[in-house]
Amino acid sequence: MELSLTRLRMLRELYRRGTVTAAAASLHYTASAVSQQLAQLEREVGGPLFERLGRRVRFTELGLVLTEHAEEILGSVERAELALEEARDERSVRLTAGVWASVTAGLLPAALARLAQDHPGITVSTRELAPEETAGAVRDGALDFSFVIDYSGHPMSWDPSLTREVVAVERLYAALPEAEPHGPTVELGELADRPWILAGPRSHFGRAARNACRRAGFEPRTIHQAEEQFTALALVAGGHGVTLVSDLGLANRPAGVATYPLAEPVLRTVSIAYRTHAVRKLAMQHVVDAVRRTAEAHGLGEPVEAARLPLP
Repeated sequence: MELSLTRLRMLRELYRRGTVTAAAASLHYTASAVSQQLAQLEREVGGPLFERLGRRVRFTELGLVLTEHAEEILGSVERAELALEEARDERSVRLTAGVWASVTAGLLPAALARLAQDHPGITVSTRELAPEETAGAVRDGALDFSFVIDYSGHPMSWDPSLTREVVAVERLYAALPEAEPHGPTVELGELADRPWILAGPRSHFGRAARNACRRAGFEPRTIHQAEEQFTALALVAGGHGVTLVSDLGLANRPAGVATYPLAEPVLRTVSIAYRTHAVRKLAMQHVVDAVRRTAEAHGLGEPVEAARLPLP
């Protein structure tokens, strides 16, 4: 019996995701193609690997045994690919990265310039996604790596199949119209009665900002919902409310906005996530190093407070 790596990947994704449709989407196949390949795999091993329960599936004992070995087999293949890639000295490597607006504006251009100077054989292309989507795209194989964020009061869940390396730590600031002078810091509670401009409550940034306000004892009255920090700052400049903004978000701060440190700091880490058994791991380390050095040059290295972030 000769097992197909493609079919083993399909089986692994089915186990991870629970439905044929979700497994097919993650691998960029049609559901019917995955069903046919898994049926062929069952014929090859001589028994059912799972049973259908509505749209979901439940693995048989045979399926669980094969899935466990599939993880080992596919992991070995990925490590072999990594060793071969490193043996080629990473002379010509193309990587695709998941990015979001503030990291693109405030960190990425200088980091890519540094990478091109130090390692000209590594080429990075980017896809802009919502911060909540980037890690999943890496896990599914659509991206080689992504930038992800975590907040001191609102840590994100983490997939153990991904490795995360912190490259920068930012603070959040209160952003007020410049015409309203204020002291050196802002207590969030002072802004309880103000109209707020925030990202939606389903976004990671939006949830983190609301949680910070709740810890300060109030629910922010959101008048304008703006997913991008630059959009929120433009509304602040027009006198339409207040918001929170990160260090990287300050890269595009418009005229008419004043920012103040929070009396009770709220931190967020910026990390690079990639598959733990990713190929081109040496190239990934060069990328991480270039971004981390760029962040340090921008004053965004890891401060002592970062050790207190509840990282998964």
